[in-house]
Amino acid sequence: MATKTVNDVPVEAKRVAFAVVAGLTAPILDTTIVTIAFDELTRTFDAGVGTVQWTGTAYLLALAVAVPLAGWVATRFGSRRAWQAGLMLFLLGSILCASAWNLHALIAFRVVQGLGAGLLFPLMTSILVAASGGRALGRLVAMVSLPTALGPILGPVVGGVILHWLNWHWMFLVNIPVCLVALVMSWRIPDDRRPDAPRLDWIGLLLMAPGLAGLLLGLSNASAGIARADVLVPFAVGVVLLGVFAWRSGRGASLVDVGILRLRNVAASSAGLFFFSLASFGAMLALPLYFQQVRGESVLGAALILIPQGVGALASRMLAGRLTDSMGARWVAVAGFAVVAVATVPFACADETTGFVWLGVWLLVRGLGLGMLLSPVMASAFVGLAGEKRHDASIVSRAFQQVGGSVGTAVAAVVITAGVTATAGFRDAFWWMTALAVVGGLAALWLPGVEKSSAL
Repeated sequence: MATKTVNDVPVEAKRVAFAVVAGLTAPILDTTIVTIAFDELTRTFDAGVGTVQWTGTAYLLALAVAVPLAGWVATRFGSRRAWQAGLMLFLLGSILCASAWNLHALIAFRVVQGLGAGLLFPLMTSILVAASGGRALGRLVAMVSLPTALGPILGPVVGGVILHWLNWHWMFLVNIPVCLVALVMSWRIPDDRRPDAPRLDWIGLLLMAPGLAGLLLGLSNASAGIARADVLVPFAVGVVLLGVFAWRSGRGASLVDVGILRLRNVAASSAGLFFFSLASFGAMLALPLYFQQVRGESVLGAALILIPQGVGALASRMLAGRLTDSMGARWVAVAGFAVVAVATVPFACADETTGFVWLGVWLLVRGLGLGMLLSPVMASAFVGLAGEKRHDASIVSRAFQQVGGSVGTAVAAVVITAGVTATAGFRDAFWWMTALAVVGGLAALWLPGVEKSSAL
């Protein structure tokens, strides 16, 4: 019997996509909601910014530890059970965070949240590939990329509203109903357990997990300067551990097959996700701070000014999915990076008198570019890919995306701090974001064109 479709999208795949969207919403929004609350937490717990930042760093490091496990857990126990385990861990972590009695407890409970999120993020695309059989993958990725595209934009708005009218506990309490709905919807995800799954490669896990964590820890400490022991030591340790892991993987170790990067589509997708995260996360740090420190806006005011960027991302994502399915990933992604680069230039040229309406128009255009990027870049990794390799492709590309976000944040923080004045620091940071988007566009030329993408 033929698979029922709506606009060439399998109905069952759409049901799975909605379940994935529900599961990703809370973790993605939570990341940016907590970031905007750092100032509130420093006052509440009478702690320094460096200590409070560990609420974000601990979450990021725990996520890095869980990412390498996601593929093996999904293969051994099935994607549905792996997805449900991630949701339940994130739900438990949210409840514990909301009840934290001091800052150290909050940091510890953020680790639980990070472990849950680390199981969810790498499985997103591999679940869709399995459910759709590779059909209309661009449109399906556009559907599930909604929280990813809007999280960095809407998160600060939601966080600002919560902190304006409620208290910090509600940043975590709001996750509870979202996670419960996502758990109910998770039964739509296919059960694809493999009884013959290989044993867990413990040596590989003990190399890759702390390797990623060390790399990200070094980058997260770079905001105060690069030539520091707390930056160089963990970064160097991370590079060495990941190098040994890659060497073992090339000799047949089973945790994650990094040899999959020899496939052009996977390598191009990973590079594209790296530069997408550079462009989005670097600006996610710079833009709210620019409106607060240079233009004198409140936290909530700065968050509301960023709404046009979210509207733009929402408006373009489904069009990007359809274009990816019809004309291939390459030129859609190149166009997206070009739009992001052009729309960042006005912020590099702005001063204290530049009108908010003018900047809002360019934020809308920038959002259109960001919304065009995720579908072609993420979907291209799975073009012509064998089913047993989809978890490896998801984990490898997710690792590149995560490192790209940390690099983008570190670059923006270092450049802003190095500025002679606040205005000069932000101007330089926006020029850097523009240049990195241009490089991302050049890397996108490596993505498959229509002749290969038609195999989706």
